[in-house]
Amino acid sequence: MKTDIEFYGDKLRLARLLNGFTQQELGNLVSVSRQFVHQLEGGSKVPADDVLEALCEVLKIENEFFQSPVGNDVKSEQCHFRKRRTTPVGIAHRVLAFSTIFEQLVVYINELLDLPSKDIPIAESTTGKYLNEDIERAAEKCRKQWGLGIDTPIAKVTRVLENAGIVITQFEGVSEKVDALSLNRKYPIIVRNTAKESVCRMRFDLAHECGHFVLHDGVETGDKETEGEADRFASAFIFPRSAFVKEFPNMCEKRINWDVVYQLKVRWGMSARAIIYRAHQLRLITAQQYRSANVYLNRSGQTKVEKYDDRIQPEQPELLESIFHVLREQLSISFAAVAKKLDVSVAMLSEITGIHPDDESRLNNVVSIFS
Repeated sequence: MKTDIEFYGDKLRLARLLNGFTQQELGNLVSVSRQFVHQLEGGSKVPADDVLEALCEVLKIENEFFQSPVGNDVKSEQCHFRKRRTTPVGIAHRVLAFSTIFEQLVVYINELLDLPSKDIPIAESTTGKYLNEDIERAAEKCRKQWGLGIDTPIAKVTRVLENAGIVITQFEGVSEKVDALSLNRKYPIIVRNTAKESVCRMRFDLAHECGHFVLHDGVETGDKETEGEADRFASAFIFPRSAFVKEFPNMCEKRINWDVVYQLKVRWGMSARAIIYRAHQLRLITAQQYRSANVYLNRSGQTKVEKYDDRIQPEQPELLESIFHVLREQLSISFAAVAKKLDVSVAMLSEITGIHPDDESRLNNVVSIFS
């Protein structure tokens, strides 16, 4: 039986990518051929009612999801997508689809609430390329504009960025091969990966994406040069140069003092590997010391998880929880109602926001940032 509703195939492609399915996998799940899924996405076929119902169930969306076009989906060149060369194409597409749906959520939220104003300083380069000095100053300017100073550790990078008007969410179970993603179209958004085992690496990723906002507004990124610039910004933002030179001991022609390095790690929330990299960058250690330090970290099994990671306070996005608290308590808009507005299931909205229906009772204890 043929359905009477309007059906936009580009929405099916978006939902399929969001769930991480190939056309063949989706076809198997709803008992149709890969070719038929391809025809549905291309607009040459319309699903029968039973197929439509199965698609909605598998993809965790509502029937109404297909009744309007995607509109303005996120393209890879429109966002700062830090992925490794080995990242499968399917995973990259899934993250972009995730960002498209999440941006629609942010647009809807901004129709209801006054979120923190966008407050991101944009760096300028007279040559078109950033020298190390340019990046150091850009990070210092950013910290000063946000009232952080340049000699004090940042307790929570997540909170600092959210206060600057950046909406942060997280995706779960995608792949550790995707470090993070950010886009700065109508609203600045960062999507972080919960697959990271190290809090320090998570903080660094957030600062890295912040670096893209500051240094690369309107610039296509992803190449070695722009990623290196964002890494240098992250180092300077988390551990400013003047404080680093003051606190990092003189180790020239000496062995690395790991006790001191780990003390600095716990104090500044920056990984030992990143501290060693910054020391080398600022010429506080020799190339031989830098090489030896990296060999030690690799051989001691500290490539992903380091010593004293458990002493760094974990960070979670706070803005979204506050938003859903205000929507429910002040505007009587439930989590399920927001999902309905986006034409997705509650389960899908949970994946997009990192907030689960069971959390709604916990949201009663959230102190609203809008108070």
